[in-house]
Amino acid sequence: MKRRTYLTALGAAPWALWLGTSAHTQVLDLPDAINKAGRQRMLSQRMAKAWLALVQGIEPPNAQRVLDKSMALFDRQLIELKAFAPSPEIKLTYSKLELEWSDYKTALIGAQPDKSAAAHLLMQDSQVLALANQGTGQYEATLGKPVGKLVNLAGRQRMLSQRMAKFYLAARLDVGAASSIAEIMKARSEFVGANAVLYDSPLATTRIRQELQQAQGQWVFFDNALQKLKPGSGTDRSMTEVFQASENLLTTMDSVTALYSAIKV
Repeated sequence: MKRRTYLTALGAAPWALWLGTSAHTQVLDLPDAINKAGRQRMLSQRMAKAWLALVQGIEPPNAQRVLDKSMALFDRQLIELKAFAPSPEIKLTYSKLELEWSDYKTALIGAQPDKSAAAHLLMQDSQVLALANQGTGQYEATLGKPVGKLVNLAGRQRMLSQRMAKFYLAARLDVGAASSIAEIMKARSEFVGANAVLYDSPLATTRIRQELQQAQGQWVFFDNALQKLKPGSGTDRSMTEVFQASENLLTTMDSVTALYSAIKV
């Protein structure tokens, strides 16, 4: 991807880039901040997933779109979250995240995606993820209400959907295959456990439970695709299935997160 392509995407695309729904142009309140901060975690993994798909020629037009829109949304939300920061500690976290994001963004768009750069890119996305997660936790602590924990947890499910797909594509590329498989297994366990917590919560509405039931159906398909993993080999079809299934699961979990963030208690 050329740098010009990304800059064009930033200038031409509306800020309502999030999976067809409208994104706020500013943080509305603390639950919204937790939602957006958590979404930054997810975007760190989604961008790496799209980049790895481009390396392997999987869904090139779609993967490029995912990468472009994810980068633009990350940029926008980073500005919003830093401006909204209610304490010096949170503002400092987002200042640090700005620096890590600058390096990660350069790796994503500075050269054509290539296997030789994959290990370095995965190291950078983990650093961005760590700081994004720190910011989410700080916003949750500032809210100090049970609903904040649920927004954080639901938002983390979005990240896990992308993290599993990312490591699947990394293993297919035979980049850190053993550690990638271990990370997938860890994320699978965490995802299943968290969905149960979200479903059983006293704050879960009928709509939330309906969305989680839909997510369960998507999870079965996604999990079946993940279990076909054979490091260093595989068909384009199986990688396409994982890519698309992770996008579908992400859409549903984003809806769940938004529904929890809208609860006022």
